Amino acid sequence: MVVLAQLVEHRIVVPSVVGSSPTFHPKNSGNAFWYCRCFLINYEKYKSLIMRKLSFLFAVALIVVKVSAFTPEVYVQAEQLPRLLYILPAPPAFDSPEFAADEVRYNWGKVQRQDSARLAVAVADAEWDNLEVVLNRWQEAFGMPISEVETPHIYALLVNAIATVDPMRVEPKAFYHRQRPFERYEDTMPSHEEPFLRGEGSYPSGHSLRGWLIGLVLAQVAPERAEAIYARSWDYCNSRVIVGAHWQSDVDNSRTAASVGFGVLQNSNRYRAQLIKAQLEYQSKK
Repeated sequence: MVVLAQLVEHRIVVPSVVGSSPTFHPKNSGNAFWYCRCFLINYEKYKSLIMRKLSFLFAVALIVVKVSAFTPEVYVQAEQLPRLLYILPAPPAFDSPEFAADEVRYNWGKVQRQDSARLAVAVADAEWDNLEVVLNRWQEAFGMPISEVETPHIYALLVNAIATVDPMRVEPKAFYHRQRPFERYEDTMPSHEEPFLRGEGSYPSGHSLRGWLIGLVLAQVAPERAEAIYARSWDYCNSRVIVGAHWQSDVDNSRTAASVGFGVLQNSNRYRAQLIKAQLEYQSKK
């Protein structure tokens, strides 16, 4: 089921949709059975894509094992998380007036690429294979580096929070199968991700959900640095528009999704206990 969930996430399972408006709602579907049925129906058509994605996932797994022996522990089980399909609106259809705003922001992103410094930030923000590298995109805003060795409690808080909340995006990604900007306009991406994102749904944005969540958690650890942390998270999310990976509406709704997940974390006794350890660790090192 883990592999199947990853296949769903990487747009290999293809439910029947028309534009951005589903022809059926998940309330009327059989969830796991529905995903399995779609997977089997589309296997031959997407066999080469499946093999490519599985190879990528295996490579990422090797990187994770090599970089860290840390095993994330979720604070809340997946079945207890709110379902984003019932919370977020459907993404704007490509023929809708609302989509005009996404087009404006797509063109804004292409203009931003002309600024070499901002482009370098956006490309660096695209990293996700090395989690310590990702977390240290907030190093300046947070006021110190974050690592499993030097700040183990802060690191554990963040990694476990991400592991808890991140799966929320998988179901809507599979359900809506929204085409990414670089694919719609037959553009090329300045970041390294293009081969892995091609054919994967864009709504909501996984990077943006995780990036906004990281900001929310770090601001809890270091409230006196909240302004700088939130500003970094805001720019991190907008980097996804600049590289052409996501529409602005993908990003905006991912911030909402992260806030929903963050709210769930507040009701976890284990999260609150780890937060206290992280706050004490931060105070001892600042």
